[in-house]
Amino acid sequence: MTTRNPRSWMWAEALQMLDEADRLQRRFFTEVGARERHAPSWEPPVDVFSDGDDVWLFFAVPGVSADEMEVLVDEAGALIVRGERRLPLPARSGSIRRLEIPYGRFERRVSLPSGRFELFARQVDHGCLVLGLRRIA
Repeated sequence: MTTRNPRSWMWAEALQMLDEADRLQRRFFTEVGARERHAPSWEPPVDVFSDGDDVWLFFAVPGVSADEMEVLVDEAGALIVRGERRLPLPARSGSIRRLEIPYGRFERRVSLPSGRFELFARQVDHGCLVLGLRRIA
C-alpha cells in the first residue's frame, strides 16, 4: 500500500480550488464593457481531450442547438465557440424567483496545441457541443 505525501495532495487540492474559483469568477463577474447588448456575458465550461492527432472538446451548453453556435479559429490558433442561450418561455413573462443557470450571449476561447487542425465532428450530445479536430499539419 502506498502512502500519499500530504504536501503533494494538499498542493493539488489548493490548485484545483484556485482553478474552480477562477472559473466561477469568469462565469459570474464580467467587465463593465461586457455588459453591452451583443457582448458575451458568460463562458461555458469545457473539457478537452487528445487522442493521437485528434483533439476532442466538450462545451456544456444545455438548451442550445448546434446550428445556433458559431465555431471558428482565430489568428492566434485559439478555437472560439459563441452563441446565445435564451431564457425559457415561462421565464420571459413571469417573475424570476431564482436564476442559477447562465443565460444570454456566451463565448469561450480555448487554446489549441500547435499545428493546423480541421473540424471533422460537430454534434450536440446530452447538452454538450462535441467538437472533434484532427491535426493536418
